[in-house]
Amino acid sequence: MAKSKNHTNHNQSKKAHKNGIKIPAAGRTRSLRGVDPKFRRNARHALNGSNKARREAKMAA
Repeated sequence: MAKSKNHTNHNQSKKAHKNGIKIPAAGRTRSLRGVDPKFRRNARHALNGSNKARREAKMAA
């Protein structure tokens, strides 16, 4: 006997939502690829300072 059904999407949405549909986590650091080499060194230090300020603000709150 030949198969009559080739595809079904039944129950897939329920299965996907069972544990919740998660969004991918944001990248932790910004890429400096393609940035002007003279600017790259300064940008790295500026990023470090910004992260330090965020940590201190989080501790104070």
